[in-house]
Amino acid sequence: MIKRMILGINKYSSEMGIDFIKMMRSISSVPFFISDYVALKKQKGLTRGHFEFGSLWPCLSDRRSAGGVASGAYFHHDLLIARRIYENNPKNHVDIGSRIDGLVAHIASFREVTVFDIRPANSHLKNISFLQLDMMEEINDKYINYCDSISCLSVIEHFGLGRYGDKIDYDGYLLGLNNLYRMLLKNGKLYVSVPMGPRRIEFNAHRVFDLKYLLKLFDGKYVIDMFSFIDDEGNLHEDINMADGLENNFGCHYGHAVFEMTKL
Repeated sequence: MIKRMILGINKYSSEMGIDFIKMMRSISSVPFFISDYVALKKQKGLTRGHFEFGSLWPCLSDRRSAGGVASGAYFHHDLLIARRIYENNPKNHVDIGSRIDGLVAHIASFREVTVFDIRPANSHLKNISFLQLDMMEEINDKYINYCDSISCLSVIEHFGLGRYGDKIDYDGYLLGLNNLYRMLLKNGKLYVSVPMGPRRIEFNAHRVFDLKYLLKLFDGKYVIDMFSFIDDEGNLHEDINMADGLENNFGCHYGHAVFEMTKL
């Protein structure tokens, strides 16, 4: 409970540019920074190589960080779904709003992908085409039955909350889900992830969905081929039987549910 409270406080402060956890790690590393700097200056005249000292560039928090972060929702679901898209090898894959520097980059390393997003994109990248589209609006007829594969990771929960310049709409996620369904061909694959836990809105960041409600949203539209989830600690549980955690969302307060589904 205390850990969750600290993380909650830091979450709000980080949005205003103040990361208290990183700040404390940095402060505790100041003595090491000073002693290391003095030691390196002393060694300067004892070596054949020659580098002048330029401006200081303290990286204080890195001393106490791990050797890379292989956890968390984005890390896990981006890799998992990129692998599944590679294995399923669709004819035409579209991504809706997922991270460019995560899932989309992974996909673009082995195939072409079209990215739809409400936000403009100024990048010109190999294998990636960008189209600006509001998925809460009625989609043009040319996008109906448009593709046989769609990914939409950590996106639906934001629709209608105004965070990304979208209009305020309490049912925005329903409009988005309906458009995903319309865009996808029959027997096409949908890869989607959303926060999982007790159902709520944490304005204006996101919605959190409970597992029972998600199944209700997908019922009659998709066959669920694979369910995975990322727990509150950032650990991936791949290809899990949903019945085992249906009543309590696998104990998650803010986990992530990840679905691979086929359109009926």
